[in-house]
Amino acid sequence: MTEVDPLVMDDQRRHWRTTFQSNPAMYGPAPSGPALHALELFERERVRDVLELGAGQGRDTMAFLRAGMNVTALDYAPEGLAELSDAAASPGVAGKLTTAAHDVRSPLPLPDESVDAVFSHMLFNMALTTGQLTTLAAEVRRVLRPGGWHIYTVRHTGDPHAGTGLDRGDNMREHGGFIVHFFDQDLVNRLGQGFSAPEIVTFEEGDLPRRLWRVTQNKTVPANDAPDRSRRSSPES
Repeated sequence: MTEVDPLVMDDQRRHWRTTFQSNPAMYGPAPSGPALHALELFERERVRDVLELGAGQGRDTMAFLRAGMNVTALDYAPEGLAELSDAAASPGVAGKLTTAAHDVRSPLPLPDESVDAVFSHMLFNMALTTGQLTTLAAEVRRVLRPGGWHIYTVRHTGDPHAGTGLDRGDNMREHGGFIVHFFDQDLVNRLGQGFSAPEIVTFEEGDLPRRLWRVTQNKTVPANDAPDRSRRSSPES
């Protein structure tokens, strides 16, 4: 079994910073499909305060801001966040945006129960060990208000790249300098402690194509305080 090398994991930050420096507007201005799903749900549930993990250059952040939501955008590459701040200044929504360069392997820099929703697109797929992912999921639950929503996407073990490329240990593989942690159902369940049963939707993205799950859950609360508003479905491989 391949051991995880902390130095290799740490070098991912440098790799992402270099990537953003070399590729301004790398993902374009249009929001991702998962962000559009989240936006529809957030508007229906009257979400006002959103935390986005791994915001990058902000294509999804901008969709939330334009909808009138307050967004705290975290990423460990400040180059991407600088582009986001510039983009937010143009449509006049900068007053609703807070950015911070942050490594999610450290506690989230927000108070307890301070946001209505947490969103991330493939952040949980980054070079994070299972232990680090478990800690991050607990941090997400900590900052969510009771009944708050957690929506995240991950590439799963049915992805064409799963099981190929450089083995970095703990179900992580490296392709083209990027390390991806591929998820199985057990890992989704493990990260769901303290949340409702997950709604898991399978989708594809990109030219490979990447095969992903979109996971939607809400923070569980006592039955007499709030209803469980989630739905459950089985993932497809």
